[in-house]
Amino acid sequence: MTRDNLDRLRAVPLFAGLGETGLERLAAIANQFDAPAGHVLMERGQPGTGIFVIEEGTVRVDLPGGDQVTLGAGDFVGELSVLADTPRTARVCVADDLKAVAIRRNDLTELLQSEPSIALAMLRVLAHRFVGDQPA
Repeated sequence: MTRDNLDRLRAVPLFAGLGETGLERLAAIANQFDAPAGHVLMERGQPGTGIFVIEEGTVRVDLPGGDQVTLGAGDFVGELSVLADTPRTARVCVADDLKAVAIRRNDLTELLQSEPSIALAMLRVLAHRFVGDQPA
């Protein structure tokens, strides 16, 4: 992993508080993922196989009940089904060409167990989403 890649991960608010070792471990399990506008990342009801952290571009999240939310750089999707071991609750479609980091479920679980600071950062963001400060 190059210094530029580590700096890009550090620029994501979710990972900004990680030390060098944590960032290196994250980089080791993260895969670059690019998708064009219109690509469906997740379908409601699918098993949660991982999360995506958006670096560039936007995604549209179609929530149950018909609400839609747009997420962009620094946001992440897919965490609820991975953390809760439940099917996906929303459909997620790429709105603008996407550059993201993809992290598989098993790798994320292992990382969260050994780097609790990542789990804490995710919980803070999730809590804000549930109280309405930030969209899902």
